[in-house]
Amino acid sequence: MLSAELATLFRRMRVKALLGVLAAIPAGLAVAVYFSGGPSSGRGPTFLDQVSHNGMFAALAGLTVTIPFFLPLVVAVVSGDAIAGEANLGTMRYLLTRPSGRTRLLATKAATVAIFCLAACVAVALGGLIAGVILFPIGKVVTLSGTTLPLWKGIFRTFLAAGVVGASLLGLASIGLFVSTLTDAPVGAMAATAGFAVLSAVLDNVPQTHALHPWLFTHHWLAFGDLLRSPVHWTNIVADLRLQAGYIAVFATAAWARFSTKDVLA
Repeated sequence: MLSAELATLFRRMRVKALLGVLAAIPAGLAVAVYFSGGPSSGRGPTFLDQVSHNGMFAALAGLTVTIPFFLPLVVAVVSGDAIAGEANLGTMRYLLTRPSGRTRLLATKAATVAIFCLAACVAVALGGLIAGVILFPIGKVVTLSGTTLPLWKGIFRTFLAAGVVGASLLGLASIGLFVSTLTDAPVGAMAATAGFAVLSAVLDNVPQTHALHPWLFTHHWLAFGDLLRSPVHWTNIVADLRLQAGYIAVFATAAWARFSTKDVLA
């Protein structure tokens, strides 16, 4: 069932377009740096001032630029459509006639959304890395701590960072899956999920709500940058993964409770 769901998801033109746009963002960023020379040290998004010295940083700069808005938006689209989209198309009854059960169907949908989160982040990293290799020199990687790493270790940490960002989006994905069980209108579920991401990001930047910051699923989204330190600073990364696990536990359980008792009319 999982392979069928994945094939269906990644065959959709909308999903292909979303992944293409995500890959194009860091590539466009690298082109802009190539023609402008990029910002001076300490200015602009993290890693952007390093791109002209080492093209590998285009992938990390791309992750930094896309995590506040673009990645949450595409995750909201896919997770919000997971259940509501089937109901809207009238295919939910057909899916439930198979000997799978609602719990297995929901788990398959959740796994599909999780894999998409990882694929979206890998698309960003690949787009940036390919553009960086074409436009800029590639060599040893200077970490944020001032030490140097062999190129292969830098590339490994880049894709590890993509994996961390993908895991950071799972809290939002679980919210989207839950919202998707509440309605038969996928557009509404997508909009509501994107709204939760915007609300969390706004609250995370308001000093008056500092007591809430450690509990917001967006709070540690930029923690992946600590992978480019030597040694790696794991504190914020672990805190991020622990927080996402909490959101997954709460909203996945809520999605199961809702979907297992929902009247399927289409």
